[in-house]
Amino acid sequence: MSTLSDLVYAQGFADGADVEWLHRLAGDGQLLADLAFADIVIWVPTPDDSFIAVAHARPGGAATLFYRDIVGDRVRPQWRAQVRDAFQSARIIDSASPDWFEETPTRVRAVPIVREPARGDVPATVIGVLTRHTNLGEARTPSRQQITFNDCADDLFGMVASGEFPDPAAPTAPRRGAPRASDGLIRVDVDGITTFASPNALSAFNRMGFDDELEGEPLVEVITQILPEKRQFDETLPVVATGRAPWWAEVEARGVIVSLRAIPLRDHGTRIGAIVMCRDISELRHRDQELITKDATIREIHHRVKNNLQTVASLLRIQARRTHSDEARDALAHATRRVSAIAVVHDTLSEGLTQSVDFDDVFSRVLKLVAEVAAAPNTRAITRKTGTFGTLPSEYATPLALALTELVTNAVEHGLAGQEGEVEIAAERTAEHLEVRVRDTGVGLPEGQVGRGLGTQIVRTLIQGELGGTIDWHTSMGSGTEVTIDIPLRYIERDAG
Repeated sequence: MSTLSDLVYAQGFADGADVEWLHRLAGDGQLLADLAFADIVIWVPTPDDSFIAVAHARPGGAATLFYRDIVGDRVRPQWRAQVRDAFQSARIIDSASPDWFEETPTRVRAVPIVREPARGDVPATVIGVLTRHTNLGEARTPSRQQITFNDCADDLFGMVASGEFPDPAAPTAPRRGAPRASDGLIRVDVDGITTFASPNALSAFNRMGFDDELEGEPLVEVITQILPEKRQFDETLPVVATGRAPWWAEVEARGVIVSLRAIPLRDHGTRIGAIVMCRDISELRHRDQELITKDATIREIHHRVKNNLQTVASLLRIQARRTHSDEARDALAHATRRVSAIAVVHDTLSEGLTQSVDFDDVFSRVLKLVAEVAAAPNTRAITRKTGTFGTLPSEYATPLALALTELVTNAVEHGLAGQEGEVEIAAERTAEHLEVRVRDTGVGLPEGQVGRGLGTQIVRTLIQGELGGTIDWHTSMGSGTEVTIDIPLRYIERDAG
């Protein structure tokens, strides 16, 4: 499905500020739908003098009229004149009589979307139209809460038509824990006195220790009363509690954390009060804290594993220096490099916040492990990496690092033994595969001798068994060796998820 930006730009919009304004309004579409108990649709003009829907929000406390998604659809004939009038006149246009939509009586309100308020000789900039579609088939005697919600919606519609909502000064809403109208809504007047508090809002404050009625009380004094003494609090809290700025804050008391969002209400620039929505986010914050604690624990485990592996590598290195057997010394050196390669992966994981690693960084560090091999007498090997590995899950980074350590070490030790040459590691990543080629300019190996050594067996086990990939050797005497590894990324992503 096309995004709002795609749909808007397709209609010839060139001003990014217009698109950003529509994005902000669409972000509050659910709030408007919940307050109005109606479907909210955002329309933008098309080059052929029509309108197309670019956003839609269904009400949370009432039946929707649109059971099918209408985003991307053109405005229906019965609404076109009303929407066009609102767009051209920059005035709110209500339907003169109930409109029938799929055998359901509805009432439609068309609200011009003004990007900025008119100032002096500068007229308002109308960039689209917002329509409210109220289902009259479920008409019933409205409760006090529904009346207040509708009043708040009408105030916001007026602000949309005057370019005062959404407020460009408002910070971006948090991704998790943002209060909704149904979570708790408080309306305050220009002096910050509570004139209405929904049952959910009152319950949230009761859980924080306030055991009286909110209505008739200054909200900022209520919050000050329940805050623990000597506890630091958010500096924006008074501004939010009085509704003087479109801001966010959190209140914590008795182990309960409540998120607050203030939306100042204005009538053509004159402040008439505010909406303060609240939501108990205690469980969300506790989960966030648990995740932070678990993440820190996991990173500490990786750090300790890395330290232990480095200790093992040091012990193997000491043992290799003391042994008198060349064969044993070589075996211990290989074991040291393998342990060190695993330690590099754990070291990288101990520094990050996810269980995925930038394998290009890991492999750059792994290449340094073969430096002492390249520095062997009469051997001068230059290692070079081309291409990009990208990010890999940790469970695949370890076997791949080990496999490449073996291949590069073998290329230096056997392919370039006693001579000067180059080892190239070329990585090529697509949407479905990661292909790695390890090429050397050495003497090559006779046919039939590939795949007999312990290192080769280790590489086969790691690539084929743990990564579900394939590995192939191409070698000939005097022209070097090329090893090709192919790993299916879908296999990796499925297991990593």
